[in-house]
Amino acid sequence: MTTEETASTDGVRATYNETETERLLTFTAGGLEATVAQNVEGYAMLKVRDGSGDELERYYGFDMALDHAAELLGVSVHDLPVPDGADDMGM
Repeated sequence: MTTEETASTDGVRATYNETETERLLTFTAGGLEATVAQNVEGYAMLKVRDGSGDELERYYGFDMALDHAAELLGVSVHDLPVPDGADDMGM
């Protein structure tokens, strides 16, 4: 089963999806994309991926993963909207 939530602020769009294997929080801004991914059980490290799907780094904390995603998009971390379903990502 796949779920989806979206949120937008100041030109940044966030889409949160749960697939059979992963929780995905994808941000898009200015034609760029960054995804924070975690396994659906919620205990694995967060993976930050670029728009091509390449894994760039892994983090334990959601705040660190968000910092990296914001850096990839060239925006402030405070500009990243987080849909409610993704609030508990990270260890």
